[in-house]
Amino acid sequence: MIPKKRLGQHFLNDDNIAAKIAGSFCGHYKTIVEVGPGTGALSKFLLNDDRFVPYFFEIDPEAVSFLEKKFPEIKDKIILSDFLEADLSFIPAPFGLIGNFPYNIGSQILFRVLEYRDSIPEVVGMFQKEFAERIASKPGTRESGILSILLQAYYSIEYLFTVSENVFFPKPKVKSAVIRMKRNEVRSLDCDEKVFQSVVKQAFNQRRKTLRNALRSCLPEKTDDIADLLQKRAEQLTIQDFIRLAKNVSPNGKIHNFAP
Repeated sequence: MIPKKRLGQHFLNDDNIAAKIAGSFCGHYKTIVEVGPGTGALSKFLLNDDRFVPYFFEIDPEAVSFLEKKFPEIKDKIILSDFLEADLSFIPAPFGLIGNFPYNIGSQILFRVLEYRDSIPEVVGMFQKEFAERIASKPGTRESGILSILLQAYYSIEYLFTVSENVFFPKPKVKSAVIRMKRNEVRSLDCDEKVFQSVVKQAFNQRRKTLRNALRSCLPEKTDDIADLLQKRAEQLTIQDFIRLAKNVSPNGKIHNFAP
């Protein structure tokens, strides 16, 4: 019995696209994790790829049962658990991450990647096309946002290809796209990383305002060192600009706590 659609997920049913996604990894690490295998469109290619030892996180017991019958060899490699809540410390690091990610939890998955960024050197994921375009957009452009800035502080992101709505069931109303994220050389930022995250969030939550107004509650009395940045809007800043801001906010100011 095919698992029912859940969590906004649309199941891929095109082997050529699945093979193209599975073949998009570049890394030489041994472990790979698929999130939400569903009917196993990607899983069968991962199970047959000698480069990897695969693990599979599936939240739906019905899907787990379906996959274990379809691929008996998956039984010891599939974890009935929510990837967003699971303790990932038992997964041998470093590990790659792959998935046809449900549209409505794509951002949560990527925030989870940020949390485990030193264990996850590469991500190949399929998302709603518009979301994928925003994530891959360069800092300093109108399309950039909270998540694209936070991710690109630690990852290089490449938009790989667009996927037609006709290769899914149920058929979605929008196109999808596959992106690849590869960990960069940055181990830590030259600032308090929690402050950096909070500054980025606060700036983009009021993206129509100049940064002087958007960050007013946390600016020091003297802002000469960042005066050039404060007359800009969040979408005009680079990652290095946000780092400068994070290093210059007032320790006595009020900056919103960061939350995904």
